[in-house]
Amino acid sequence: MSDARPESVLGVRLNAAQRLDWLRLIRSESIGPQTFRALINKYQGAGAALEALPRLAAQRGKPIRIATLDEAQREMEALDRVGGLLVALGEPDYPATLRAIHAPPPLIAVRGDLSALRRPMVSFVGSRNASAAGLAITERLVRDLAASGFVIVSGLARGIDARAHRSSVGTGTIAVLAGGLDKVYPNEHIELAGEIVVRGALISEMPMGWEPRGRDFPRRNRLVSGLALGTVVVEAARKSGSLITARFAIEQGREVFAVPGSPLDPRAEGANDLIRQGATICARSQDILSILEPMVGRDLSAGALFRDDGSPEPTEPLWDELDHDYAASTPTTEPGHELDEPASKDLFDAPFAVAPAPAPARGDARKRIEALLGPSPVPVDDLVRAAGVGVADVRIALLEIELDGKLERHGGNLVSLTTR
Repeated sequence: MSDARPESVLGVRLNAAQRLDWLRLIRSESIGPQTFRALINKYQGAGAALEALPRLAAQRGKPIRIATLDEAQREMEALDRVGGLLVALGEPDYPATLRAIHAPPPLIAVRGDLSALRRPMVSFVGSRNASAAGLAITERLVRDLAASGFVIVSGLARGIDARAHRSSVGTGTIAVLAGGLDKVYPNEHIELAGEIVVRGALISEMPMGWEPRGRDFPRRNRLVSGLALGTVVVEAARKSGSLITARFAIEQGREVFAVPGSPLDPRAEGANDLIRQGATICARSQDILSILEPMVGRDLSAGALFRDDGSPEPTEPLWDELDHDYAASTPTTEPGHELDEPASKDLFDAPFAVAPAPAPARGDARKRIEALLGPSPVPVDDLVRAAGVGVADVRIALLEIELDGKLERHGGNLVSLTTR
């Protein structure tokens, strides 16, 4: 085996048969990216590794379910139905930044413009229950960075993620999914996902048809940070998923930026903590560009992709290290923290089609506007845009909040929640 040429030498594409073997190997029970890499190193190919798996399983005393060729072909067909494809580690379209992280996914499913994966990227993460101020600064930073040639990466969640994607959908944005490429979450962002693929891309390491679970979001977060040269945190509560992404960015040797917020707003506690811990304070786009622009084009290679290093045949128990190294050592999300509605519908037959959401009722409009307010003053115009309701409804809601003694008005048509 030592004289055989390893598959996926950097810059070389897999053939169809090799791609199916790779897919079968990574979809087999208990095989994660690290184990996948160890097997490829030893056997110089996924096909040979698949042949060796039954014997390796016998050594650990427990059978391993190996993905069948039929299952791999069905996944490829499902991917084709939504206009996606599989990109393998080492192929020209595989992002160099992602290739450089610890345990990069051997295969990523991609739908959209592949050229976006070759451009410099910066990721944005933050609160799902974002304030109007947080949404406004996100839009301002994203537009400036996009104008400077950066692709924006985020996780397609509500709040900061969605605003980052929408602010860069015309220039290039990448959404990383926690479920399969055909399982957009949340449902309300299916239409946004359809807009993203025109100039950007959706990517996932999970199988087609995979419904996202709570522990899948930290796995996704490592890709959000891994794709980017730096991660910007806007409004993050303590113990939030955004801080998990920041932690991954630090472990991956990437830059972390944090937008400071009011010490009276719980949504800003995590970002403020990051600044105290050494993250770069970020109040304008130049704070980010001055650090990231010199990094564009820098070689982030983590070394040879696959090699026969003469190591003995793997005899340790095989396991999916992403369910251990990442999920077990990462703060877990509380029930309902990441998944607070039923998983999204299957998109095979109607990709990215969704009925428009009904206009919010008066009471719902007030709740939405009150959630957008915080101790930091924001323009009423920003509230109108962020709430997605009419000016008259915003004014009525603000009047009701003011009558309840919860609103403070400032000069320049600015409002905030009272801090008394």
